Amino acid sequence: MKKFILSALAATLVASPLLAAAPAEAQQRREVTTVRQNNNGRTVVTKKTVVRPNQYRNWRAGQRFDRRQAQNYRVITTYRNYRLAAPPRGSQWVRSGNDAVLINGRGNVVQVRGGAFR
Repeated sequence: MKKFILSALAATLVASPLLAAAPAEAQQRREVTTVRQNNNGRTVVTKKTVVRPNQYRNWRAGQRFDRRQAQNYRVITTYRNYRLAAPPRGSQWVRSGNDAVLINGRGNVVQVRGGAFR
């Protein structure tokens, strides 16, 4: 009986960290700690933010293009290789995921070619 209780206790001690481990798909967190010195003492300010992975974005004409929201952002200089028309003066083709997006000089989306890179 004593061996059975000791083996059950050992199994519980081994299995408990495995059950308490965070799931693999948990969100990544970033923590920034700032220490400020005041005349009357020390103040510690901690800011916690959740870092989310880039998610697929459906671009529409007229939207403001933000490259931080674009997945796999790249400027396309060889647009003829992808059967894209020459961009007007001041505009450029960029890649966002599998889409080719035409952006004017002000950063607005002019045209979207979905699935240009498949």
